[in-house]
Amino acid sequence: MDITLDKKSTTDGLIKITLSESDYQPKVEEKIKSYARKASIKGFRQGKVPTGVIKKMFGKSILVEEVNHILSHSVSDYIKDNKLRILGDPLPNQEKANQIDWDLQKDFEFEFQIGMVDDFTYDLSSKVKLKSFPIEVDQKVIEDTISDLTKRFGEVTHPETSEATDNLHGQVVEVGGESPVGAHLELSKLDKKAQALFAGKKKDDVVEFDIRKVFEDDEAVGNFLGLSKDDAKSKKGKYSFTVTSISRVAPAGLNQELFDRVFGKDAVKNEEEFTSKVKETISGNYQRETDHLLEHEIQHHFVENTNISMPDEFLKTWLKNSGGEKITDDVLSKEFAQYKDSLKWDLIKNKIAEDLKIVVEAAEVKEKAKQMFLEQFGGQAFAAQLGDKLDAIADNYLSDQEGKNFMRLYDQLRSEKIMKAIRETISISEKPVSLDEFRKIVEKHNH
Repeated sequence: MDITLDKKSTTDGLIKITLSESDYQPKVEEKIKSYARKASIKGFRQGKVPTGVIKKMFGKSILVEEVNHILSHSVSDYIKDNKLRILGDPLPNQEKANQIDWDLQKDFEFEFQIGMVDDFTYDLSSKVKLKSFPIEVDQKVIEDTISDLTKRFGEVTHPETSEATDNLHGQVVEVGGESPVGAHLELSKLDKKAQALFAGKKKDDVVEFDIRKVFEDDEAVGNFLGLSKDDAKSKKGKYSFTVTSISRVAPAGLNQELFDRVFGKDAVKNEEEFTSKVKETISGNYQRETDHLLEHEIQHHFVENTNISMPDEFLKTWLKNSGGEKITDDVLSKEFAQYKDSLKWDLIKNKIAEDLKIVVEAAEVKEKAKQMFLEQFGGQAFAAQLGDKLDAIADNYLSDQEGKNFMRLYDQLRSEKIMKAIRETISISEKPVSLDEFRKIVEKHNH
């Protein structure tokens, strides 16, 4: 067997393989004999079928199977042995393969197109300067959250006539339209004029209104009509709302019953502790948003500032071949740049992990699984109830779905370690902002 690499450029190459009869024939003969021992063919006793009969009936398919087996392993081994950094999978030259005469040929030639990435460098140092935007928890947010909690756990009644703080449920349709949809109105979140419009209504009453005078922005219009923000942009003019039911919530008191329902029994024992716990929870949620934006900016910085030559045309061909009819030229024109950036980020992360010798041990993956279950089912109290059964639960989960759960958590842990290493090395300055300011920053930074 002869195998060579013909590099067309730094990113594109052809792996060429030539097979002679001596490369495959011994294995083919071995398989034919194996078939003869196992075959059950009319007119012959099992195990006594002549190899000539097997060769006539199955010889070509055995030959094709064995040659493909050799090709697959040879290409894979060649890439591994020569430390080629390839993207996607090798693409066989199908036109050349279709010209093979399996009945007459003894020697075969095959070609596989590959897309490669040359070695590249990245700057992981304190010279990289990025900003993080911690969100400040102001008093109004805490008060609004507590108010929402008292309503969520309050007593619900269904009065006959609506008031300005009630919730209305019903059907909404554009005036002149024919397809009403279910809708929900939380009157306390509307302005005074809109509240007055919907107050004093009973079941089956119909309210006609200008949707842009009731709702302030596209997102609110979309939430009301069950549409995305983009789809809601075109919605304006008169709509009618038919009331089907009214609900009113009497807020729960700030007492031990509410504290227990929100945070678990005896987790907090007075109003001061409850307020502190609410603030801590909000802070945790805000921190996750801050971290997510920072990680997005880290990814964007490294993708934008790391020069990696990519085999664009090969990748497009490979995506179309592997994606079937779903990957059209139109889809590629819209999404290829995003796919390429994602692939580039994976290459950078992998090289950082390789250079910094970042590894994830199986024991760490198991611990991650255990922590995941504890978070879902109540923390350390749940762990105490389970005792040593938690290990078995984690093992069962990680082995389920043919190991996909293990790999998912493995990849998650690896990404976390890589991001931690990056954050500890680059320079990150913090600028505390309000929630509204943070949302504007996110809008601006949507690359």
